[in-house]
Amino acid sequence: MTVPASTAPEASPQAETQLPPIEETPPARSRGADTRALTQVLFAQLTALERGSREHARVRAALIEANLPLVRYAAARFRSRNEPMEDVVQVGTIGLINAIDRFDPERGVQFPTFAMPTVVGEIKRYFRDNVRTVHVPRRLHELWVQVTGATEDLTTLHGRSPTTAEIAERLRITEEEVLSCIEAGRSYHAQSLEAAQEGDGLPGLLDRLGYEDPALAGVEHRDLVRHLLVQLPEREQRILMLRYYSNLTQSQISQELGVSQMHVSRLLARSFARLRSANRIEA
Repeated sequence: MTVPASTAPEASPQAETQLPPIEETPPARSRGADTRALTQVLFAQLTALERGSREHARVRAALIEANLPLVRYAAARFRSRNEPMEDVVQVGTIGLINAIDRFDPERGVQFPTFAMPTVVGEIKRYFRDNVRTVHVPRRLHELWVQVTGATEDLTTLHGRSPTTAEIAERLRITEEEVLSCIEAGRSYHAQSLEAAQEGDGLPGLLDRLGYEDPALAGVEHRDLVRHLLVQLPEREQRILMLRYYSNLTQSQISQELGVSQMHVSRLLARSFARLRSANRIEA
């Protein structure tokens, strides 16, 4: 049904002016293309400048600023590590700077493709070398710093390692808290499997780990062969023993048994067929 133009409701000018204006924002893909284009221009300028000059430092700083979103994108992958994101971004920025200094535009590789492994590698190295292997509550971590400082001061004062009670008295905390801080401090570094055990003189953990005996699989195989061999006639058992345990050729076996080499070959083929049919593993 068509409404006549004369009866259609007219929109009031006041209603039109109350509608919020629509802001057009460039899509992320467009911003990324602009950043790549700006990066190419800046690298073209950087290669033409003398390293160490003021203009070179200015263009280099502009490159770092333009590619900081790349660092934030890489740092977001480590958000679940319970570390301050500002610290992760700072470490990733170091990787970005290293990538800028090593990048060669003439290779024809896009800078984000070249820089991303360096940024991620720098962040991973930070977690490997500096971050605790076990997450420690912030309060316990801050208390551990105080316990470490008090331990150094008391060692200098008394000329020996302080006791737990002395550390607790100096910091006005309980001995249980001191012991918890010491245990938390051990989570900063993972113990090497190859390091010798301190105090007991024993080999490292790696030397004491169990391993799979390579001869273990042979036990099952020998049991299976023994089970199958007893099902063969005595002469065929002897031929197999001469062939595979005494390492004799078919010609030597024929001379040993006084039969033709062709007959030995046929007996071996028949024995193999029987063994395969009786093999409970392949069946």
